[in-house]
Amino acid sequence: MIAVTVAALRFVPDAPLASAAGQPAAGQWHDGVPQSDPTPTPQASPTLPPLAVAPADVRLDVDGWWSWALLDQRTGEIHGSANLAETSTTASLIKAWIGADYLRRAAEDGRTPDDYRMYQLEIMIRDSDNAVAEQLWQEIGRSAAIDRMIDICGLTDSSSTENRWSTTLLSPRDVARLGACIADGRAAGATWTDWLLTQMRTVRSPGDFGVLQAFDGAEAADIAIKNGWVIRDEERQWHVNCLAIGDGWTIGVMVRFPTSHDYSYGGQVCQDVTAQLRAAAATPAEAGTPAESAAPPDVEVDGTGAGAGRPSGQEELRAVGG
Repeated sequence: MIAVTVAALRFVPDAPLASAAGQPAAGQWHDGVPQSDPTPTPQASPTLPPLAVAPADVRLDVDGWWSWALLDQRTGEIHGSANLAETSTTASLIKAWIGADYLRRAAEDGRTPDDYRMYQLEIMIRDSDNAVAEQLWQEIGRSAAIDRMIDICGLTDSSSTENRWSTTLLSPRDVARLGACIADGRAAGATWTDWLLTQMRTVRSPGDFGVLQAFDGAEAADIAIKNGWVIRDEERQWHVNCLAIGDGWTIGVMVRFPTSHDYSYGGQVCQDVTAQLRAAAATPAEAGTPAESAAPPDVEVDGTGAGAGRPSGQEELRAVGG
């Protein structure tokens, strides 16, 4: 790069790019012999410490459609299933953005939400309160808020539908990007990011399923999540989605499956995907194909599947909400 090359040269009066201490500059002659630049010593690329999860050839037997994506927040690299760009409705997962968008815009306008509004935001994130989500959705401009999410977070696959928050379409890689957008402060802004992440780390039942269940103890306590689950009656299918933000990584998993299963069937898929990514981190040699480096890099690698599962748990809401 030009800036780097110039910075490596010394400047002296009346001799731009001249060398220091009487040494010939690059391309000069000395005693009749052309002088060439010394060959630089190769520098080893810095090695990043391993994360708690790593790309893997994820293999599951799922009764329905499923897709996943893993984003490395340090590099921006995205790995996932071959269908990681396909979209599905978010249900309550989008409440993380509704809260972030409201709080960021309040701070930008110089407003501090009162205690009752903060309580509303808390129960929307921790308890997945639909009435609060609908109220805030109207206040932030409905579909205009999704347009802002796409712009601010650099999403490529997502769209708003019918001016309804529950039917917002995201792909797993855009879910992972949304997680990174929340984690680095773009979504909620500097004032409210830590508060929002704290709420997402303390989500209560029945919404505390999925990715989180693949971790134990202190690791689980540090993971921020927002899940979504809803029956689409017109499809006779559950739409279950998991967003998780960990230390240096984000994960998005989306699942659709028959209503003959309980919603927790989808949560188990999220957990099982994550368990295989954790196993890959423990055995790096068996991890999936590495992603390319780019800005922003999007790499479709590793598995998809179809088959059976295990129902259990309880149902939240049908059609709109969840």
